[in-house]
Amino acid sequence: MAKADTKTKIVADGLRYKSKVSGSPFTAATSFGAATMSCFLCGKHRARSQMISKKILGKSQAVCSPSCKALDQMLEEANKKPSSD
Repeated sequence: MAKADTKTKIVADGLRYKSKVSGSPFTAATSFGAATMSCFLCGKHRARSQMISKKILGKSQAVCSPSCKALDQMLEEANKKPSSD
C-alpha cells in the first residue's frame, strides 16, 4: 500500500518547514555510474555515464560528452517516437 503524499508547507512566521517531503530529485542510484551530476558548462543534470572530466581553469570538472549541444540533440532524437499511423 502506498503512503499518502505529504505536502510541503511553510509556516506564516518565516521560511521554516512545518512538514517537508523527504528525499531528493537527484538521489543516487544503486550503482555509481547511474548517479547524476550537473555539467559545469550547461548546468543540466546528466547520468555520470554521459559525462567526461575536462580540465577547465586548472581544475578537473565534469562536462557533457561529447558536448552539451550534441548530447541534447542525441537525447532529443532518442526520445522522438515514430508515428504508428
